[in-house]
Amino acid sequence: MDKAVADELRRLAEKYETDAFMTDGTGDPSLFLRAVEGDANREATAFVAASLSFGSRAQFMPRIREIIDCARGDVDRWIRRGGFAADFRADDGRCFYRFFTCADMHRFFAAYSELMARHGTLGEYVRARADGDGRRAVEAICGAFGHTKPVPVDAQSACKRICMFLRWMVRSDSPVDLGLWSSFIDRRTLIMPLDVHVLSQSVRLGLLKSRCASMASAVRLTRSMAEVFPDDPLKGDFALFGYGVSEP
Repeated sequence: MDKAVADELRRLAEKYETDAFMTDGTGDPSLFLRAVEGDANREATAFVAASLSFGSRAQFMPRIREIIDCARGDVDRWIRRGGFAADFRADDGRCFYRFFTCADMHRFFAAYSELMARHGTLGEYVRARADGDGRRAVEAICGAFGHTKPVPVDAQSACKRICMFLRWMVRSDSPVDLGLWSSFIDRRTLIMPLDVHVLSQSVRLGLLKSRCASMASAVRLTRSMAEVFPDDPLKGDFALFGYGVSEP
């Protein structure tokens, strides 16, 4: 990688991985993680928030807030004990967000509740299947939830929202990410969350040639970031965010 590009990525990562990352502009969905209490609740809130984090922030942030309000601030308990069924009925075909109906959300929460009943938490489920590897963690989550609309069924797609969720869960010593899974997933194995905006910045910087948002592209981008941040490649996620903000 060109030294000037690498130096700029390091500068931008330091500038943007701050508390302000969560609150600037319309806010980042990671702000919800620290707005609730308890590790299990933060994990459940993070997974739900990540699953809805696509499209316009102005549209999906209120939907995440609505779910937290329905759960009275305890998403883990609300899902674990089936409280979601009163707010999202299995036969309710009304739109909740984009192409997710209330019935779709019911199926998603029901699958999550069943996983909790069997494994305790999503973290325990992933711990038993990922063998410390971020890519395997993506595959495990797709395997558990891919039959529900909010989670992709194909782990060969970029799986941006799952990769972002794993960043939140695994990276520690961050003002943004929680690090709740840092003891059993190696952060060096995480995959860059790749969407059209990150893809565009990566192509502009010469980090990627293809404009295909696939898992293969996400892995290639992660390898490029590992050249700059060998112990923590996803620090580059903040750098690319900063590049998008600072460049015309």
